[in-house]
Amino acid sequence: HGEIKNLDAFEAETVHPTFIVDFPLADSPLAKKHRSKPGLVERFELIIAGMELANAYSELNDPLDQDARFDEQVKQRAAGNLEANMKDEDYVTALKHGMPPTGGLGIGIDRLVMLLTGQESIRDVLLFPHMRELPKNKTDVSAE
Repeated sequence: HGEIKNLDAFEAETVHPTFIVDFPLADSPLAKKHRSKPGLVERFELIIAGMELANAYSELNDPLDQDARFDEQVKQRAAGNLEANMKDEDYVTALKHGMPPTGGLGIGIDRLVMLLTGQESIRDVLLFPHMRELPKNKTDVSAE
């Protein structure tokens, strides 16, 4: 029940299923502000065996707040943060027309299959084989 300073290191050390909740506002520009905890958003991640298996949050549906956050992301991107979002004017316009409270959940299916099958590499469970690296002695995968 404390603040995590380095999320990547925490994930790598986490074996048992663990939910991480209440992310900083700056890390989640599309998530709704937490209702009772200033500076945080309504977001969680599920970590199992050192891997993020799910990421979910309440979608921000306030167009003024979203516009201001996009502006901040643009400033961060200009300062060199390539992970910062670009401004999406069409999205802000759509929000102005009204969006009901919404949530989203992303699940890493390949990571889940990895966990369930005991594989150590995600390449062993990829659904699309063309994404796998070729063995060093092969140049054509059409024969496989």
